[in-house]
Amino acid sequence: MDLSKSIQALRNGKTILYPSDTIWGIGCDATDANACGKIIDIKNRPNDKSFIVLMDGFPMLERYINEFHEVCYDLADLATQPLTIIYPNARGLAASILASDGSVGIRITKDPLCLKLIRGLRKPLLSTSANISGSKNPETYSDIHDEIKSSVDEIVKQKLTEQMSAPSKLIKIGLSGEITLIRK
Repeated sequence: MDLSKSIQALRNGKTILYPSDTIWGIGCDATDANACGKIIDIKNRPNDKSFIVLMDGFPMLERYINEFHEVCYDLADLATQPLTIIYPNARGLAASILASDGSVGIRITKDPLCLKLIRGLRKPLLSTSANISGSKNPETYSDIHDEIKSSVDEIVKQKLTEQMSAPSKLIKIGLSGEITLIRK
């Protein structure tokens, strides 16, 4: 699985279309404001909607989140399916991908392809569904609208015929440990 062209594109501030650990996604360097802005434009997404960021582990997460409840370690480690946790007070990520309160949804991925992309980039990977905002999530590569395919800079040609699973579970955890289920 040669991902060097996609990793180089990410390092150069470009966008990619790729099979994430849940659904087909559009991604870029989550710290690059220009690349994140391009994804907002591609998706025709409202500016007030935050994004999900993929990371390769807690050492990376701790560089971008000031403080979080220790239960997050256990929840992420014990999750049997992809779990996105909304963390407060993010830093070092593009401002346009954060919620208005400064929080951000982060998923520590275990997917080998996603890990190769993140580790090759050496930064968090913005990840959003490969559709126009408000449209149905594509289940296969062939379901992705041609407008999306032609708008990204690079396409990861892996899992082209596989059916992708549903989006991740999404929870918000406050600093005192209170958990709010956002998406089952």
